[in-house]
Amino acid sequence: MPAAAGRRAEDPIPHRIRAKASPRPGTWISAVVVVLVVLGLINFLITNPVFDWATVATYILDVKVVQGVGWTLLITVLSMVLGTVVALTAAIMRRSENPVLRGVSWAYIFVFRGTPVYTQLVFWGLFTVIVPKIALGIPFGPEWFSFSTRDYFPAFWAAVVGLGLNEGAYLAEIFRSGLNSVDKGQTEASKALGMSNGKILRRIIIPQAMRVIVPPLGNETIGMLKTTSLVLAVPFTLDLTFATNAIANKLYAPIPLLIVAAIWYLAITSVLMVGQYFLERYFGRGFDDRPGGVGPAKRSRQSAVNRAGTTPKDSLPEVEL
Repeated sequence: MPAAAGRRAEDPIPHRIRAKASPRPGTWISAVVVVLVVLGLINFLITNPVFDWATVATYILDVKVVQGVGWTLLITVLSMVLGTVVALTAAIMRRSENPVLRGVSWAYIFVFRGTPVYTQLVFWGLFTVIVPKIALGIPFGPEWFSFSTRDYFPAFWAAVVGLGLNEGAYLAEIFRSGLNSVDKGQTEASKALGMSNGKILRRIIIPQAMRVIVPPLGNETIGMLKTTSLVLAVPFTLDLTFATNAIANKLYAPIPLLIVAAIWYLAITSVLMVGQYFLERYFGRGFDDRPGGVGPAKRSRQSAVNRAGTTPKDSLPEVEL
């Protein structure tokens, strides 16, 4: 009988050696340990009366709590919008050839990154005391127009401005690193085509830099969501943390209301992480080298497969023990 007759019909490659994975008892041991720890944690959470899950279920959808969630989201969105605009401006100024603009940007980043956010929020809360009136006119002369800051700068906007300017200082460095990640040849090629500096920035530099900017920007957004718990320093008393603390003080039950706040923060953070994932996929098109990606490495591999008519995997023997 020829040797080919004893070969399996579905095996197109002769003398294939099929390898089998060696046993790994460490995987099963670690899985058992993790399961035991999780079961112990679940038992602790269920049987411990301090957590008072009935109170948690009662107040998880309380009107004050839901309103606090709304105010927290609104502050987060507005602060991130303000911080993004300020950060992009500061990052462009840092890249400018004008030394005055570079100095102003550096000073802004130095001050707002060098002082605690709580201190800045207290300052913005006292802004109407420090600057009771804003006037337009001639210095040491007549005033043409003036208005009271108390009428136009309530605690809500003080919280947004304080958080936004603080966040802008951190985002400015993230944006600057993203803009610097784009090869200078892109700018030179665009100028050769007659594009203006503004158009090059909008159409060429920023879209490519977003691939580097989006991951840390998403992290900063999640951090901003949790930083809103400090707006009591302004003081702003409608956010989620203040709402749950007020109910806890009323019921003398701080732990269940802390759990309520934690559940809401985790839920919002989960949604933000999903949004960050899709944004990273969108701006990472053409650069993703993961197994499911379509990056240059995979495209090169696919081209090689098309030219050879087979896959690198099929060209290698398998070991059978």
